[in-house]
Amino acid sequence: MISDLFAEQLEQKNYTQEEFSELLIRLLDYGVLCRDESQVEEQLYDRFVQLKDWVEDYLQIIGVRILHDERFNFVRIYPPGAQVPGLPDEVDQPFNSGFRQRLSQLDVAVILVLRAEYEKSLREGQIDENGCVMLSMEALSLGMHNLLNRSLPETQTERARLLIRLKQLRLIYFKTDETDETEGHEDSWLKIRPTINSFVSEEALAVLQDNDERKK
Repeated sequence: MISDLFAEQLEQKNYTQEEFSELLIRLLDYGVLCRDESQVEEQLYDRFVQLKDWVEDYLQIIGVRILHDERFNFVRIYPPGAQVPGLPDEVDQPFNSGFRQRLSQLDVAVILVLRAEYEKSLREGQIDENGCVMLSMEALSLGMHNLLNRSLPETQTERARLLIRLKQLRLIYFKTDETDETEGHEDSWLKIRPTINSFVSEEALAVLQDNDERKK
């Protein structure tokens, strides 16, 4: 049986079918793995590296595409028909997917600004060894106003909800503490992950920067 053969192949790499399934389910559920996010994601990412060919073969059957950044150790998957920064477009692919991210207009606006701020820090050499960029909430708020003439949510609760959403997408990192009332405050800081490059295309960034130049 094919399943028995596959189980034997997995066993040769010291993995079980359950562990392979766990990896696939996590990828399809979250859409992204970042090795430095947590101990769980570190283990799953390392498992992906070992089983990469099989994961790609499986997901290719259902039209899912994989972007693997070996430098900064993250994996992101894209539904059929999605435009993927850094990968050639596919033609005539289905456009519906259960794991397609549904973002609000505010989410999109903040992500665009984060991408612009990341690019700015990258040009200035203000990037750490993990490809991350530090940004204060004050700078994010200013960027929202200057680039898009928009504001961040006024209440800390709404800001915290926004930040958690972006953290779930593995676009930013910050320490979560339910007892920390300063989360989302102007004085707090966050890290923009290099995964932001896989979320916003160069074309979208160019349009944003062009609009900013016209304002000056």
